Amino acid sequence: QVQLVESGGGSVQAGGSLRLSCAASGSFFHINSMGWHRQAPGKQRELVAVITSGGNADYVDSVKGRFTISRDNAKNTVDLQMNSLKPEDTAVYYCNAEVKVLPYVSQGYSVNWGEGTLVTVSS
Repeated sequence: QVQLVESGGGSVQAGGSLRLSCAASGSFFHINSMGWHRQAPGKQRELVAVITSGGNADYVDSVKGRFTISRDNAKNTVDLQMNSLKPEDTAVYYCNAEVKVLPYVSQGYSVNWGEGTLVTVSS
């Protein structure tokens, strides 16, 4: 019922920038938090940045000052601006969203994931 589609991945040299975008579509009532995770080869998936529906954002320490997460609640999109990229930022980046499908008190939020987009940073 909810689809998340990422775009904007690619290859860049160290020090460069990329902007990732994610759009949520389908039938749902409300999106709570949205975020970006990443998974590098041989490593566990980690949270990179998260933003609430009210616009409060948080980041993993390794990207603070370099990455900026933003969202457009009207368009159900979340972006990740990545500056000063480093080779260790190389990973598949996944968008996720906490979605409430139905407007009932008994209906909770479920976490939905996109398919991922590859970011490669060369030295």
